[in-house]
Amino acid sequence: MDRELWEKAVGFHGHQCPGLAIGFKACEAAREKMGVNFSPDEQIVCVTENDACGVDAIQLITGCTLGKGNLIYRGTGKMAFSFFNRSNGENLRMILRPSSREMDRQERQDYLLNAPVDEIFDFGSPTFELPERARLLNTVICEMCGEGAPEHRMRLSGGKRVCLDCFKDYSRGW
Repeated sequence: MDRELWEKAVGFHGHQCPGLAIGFKACEAAREKMGVNFSPDEQIVCVTENDACGVDAIQLITGCTLGKGNLIYRGTGKMAFSFFNRSNGENLRMILRPSSREMDRQERQDYLLNAPVDEIFDFGSPTFELPERARLLNTVICEMCGEGAPEHRMRLSGGKRVCLDCFKDYSRGW
């Protein structure tokens, strides 16, 4: 385990915890199995299926961030991470295996940090396609509140262009 990198992840996240250790080991697995290193652009993409502590380690270690457009949140709630390499087409999905024994918080963190990645995760292929590169979109001003939002987040309501905060959804079942 790279102790110095772990300490950087802890500093970024704010504290040590088993959740951070999961993301730290996911990065280790991506490095071992795909050669993933820090991505200064959108070459490496991570799709995270959760919004938990481990995502902070993913951002720090891989350079995949929401702002850069190469960290994508897919809210299934699963402790799963899919990595894509745009340059060679490689991809890998990993999901945390359920624990087979009871551990307290510190034991769980120590186990996660020291166990081999093949013991911690199940590996396979993502069941979805590589997301497209981030696009620059026009800002549209909401005709109700006057605030700007990207065009793909606007809706029509009563003939007016409105933001999602002002839009009143209409659904009758299906």
